[in-house]
Amino acid sequence: MPLSSFDLKEQVARLAASCLCGSAPCLLCGCCPSSKNSTITRLVFSCFLLLGTFVSVIMILPGMETQLRKIPGFCQGGTSIPGLENHMNCDVIVGYKSVYRLGFAMTCFFFLFSVIMVCVRSSRDPRAVLQNGVWFLKFLVLLAITVGAFYIPDGTFHTVWFYIGMVGSFLFIIIQLILLIDFAHSWNKVWVEKAESSDNKCWFAGLLSFTITYYALTITAVVLFFIYYTKPDDCTEHKVFISLNLILCVIVSIVAILPKIQEAQPHSGLLQSSLISLYTMYVTWSAMTNNPNRNCNPSLLSLVSNVNVTETPGDETSKHVQWWDAQGIVSLVIFLFCTLYASIRSSSNAQVNKLMQTEGGGSDVEGVVGEDGFSRAVDNEEDGVTYSYSFFHFHLCLASLYIMMTLTNWYQPDTSTQAMYSLMPAVWVKMSSSWLGLGIYLWTLIAPVLFPDRDFS
Repeated sequence: MPLSSFDLKEQVARLAASCLCGSAPCLLCGCCPSSKNSTITRLVFSCFLLLGTFVSVIMILPGMETQLRKIPGFCQGGTSIPGLENHMNCDVIVGYKSVYRLGFAMTCFFFLFSVIMVCVRSSRDPRAVLQNGVWFLKFLVLLAITVGAFYIPDGTFHTVWFYIGMVGSFLFIIIQLILLIDFAHSWNKVWVEKAESSDNKCWFAGLLSFTITYYALTITAVVLFFIYYTKPDDCTEHKVFISLNLILCVIVSIVAILPKIQEAQPHSGLLQSSLISLYTMYVTWSAMTNNPNRNCNPSLLSLVSNVNVTETPGDETSKHVQWWDAQGIVSLVIFLFCTLYASIRSSSNAQVNKLMQTEGGGSDVEGVVGEDGFSRAVDNEEDGVTYSYSFFHFHLCLASLYIMMTLTNWYQPDTSTQAMYSLMPAVWVKMSSSWLGLGIYLWTLIAPVLFPDRDFS
């Protein structure tokens, strides 16, 4: 029976109310009709983070302040409207100041939810309604915090938030590496099982090809680092960083294929080690690009065009942020992958689950269609949550700090001169995270051997 105009409007209004205030985020149900409630919730929260990242990228674009000043009656000192006074300080809403304030707002938003969601065990907890629904209200809360962040006086805010951002980014880099370990482990396990079940050697050939490619890229990166980021009589720190991380990558690769390790973990192999080695070299490169010594840190543009950009004393232009460099773009790509993977992942690795998920697995249910004909996300967490609500928000909290530091190139702002300075602490934070990350990966390899009575599957 065809719907009347009134019935259609009523169903649309009901759908909108459910999307904005309901207990299940139906915003994505049309695209993912069989999706689980837990997955959709994580995706929508991740969209909040990606939206903030997108806005930060727009506000940090070169020339944005000039374009805003052209809007009549908007910016102080810009185009004015006769009889009206411009009140907006556009120095704050663009550039690194806007990134710091947007990062502050997103961090506070996700930290607030991390605290609220502590010890939620199932969707029957009253707080689960706030986790899985009322999206419009949560968006208003994020918007309110963002607006309030732009009224924070400069003062010591940027300096304090810079150091908080470094600590949070350090932790997020570790989480990124854990997610990459989990991804490589799941990838290797799935392809090996398909190869063994179908007797198709193409799966093994694929694993071998990717492994060789990752190791080739790692070796290439090491060679390029020694050529462009070291000097015969200078850059001692870089020589130590590159050599030490190369040695550590060789060690974890050898350990991954030892007979005892293979016996305890049949799915452990060189694919995981090659991917972790390549990521370690990326972190090493990212750290070296923050070295304030321009003689040891040439820009990518200077390498391509063979132009000497060695910093001279008193050269103020070199102290400003290079908004779009290769390291920042690669960081954004890896950040995007890890954020989306953390939202949809369903790991089979118990060690990773202890960090990223709770012990409960949730029920295996399929999506259904409601009486009104619209698809609904199914609650698969009535018996137990499939991930830690609190830790997921803490992960997004750290991700907000990481994206803030990435977009500002880990430079420390100087509000008195409106300049940005690159400092060695950023270098040591990144290098320390690479060492700790390799240590975590090594532990995932040897733990089942050291403690055979415990379940590390």
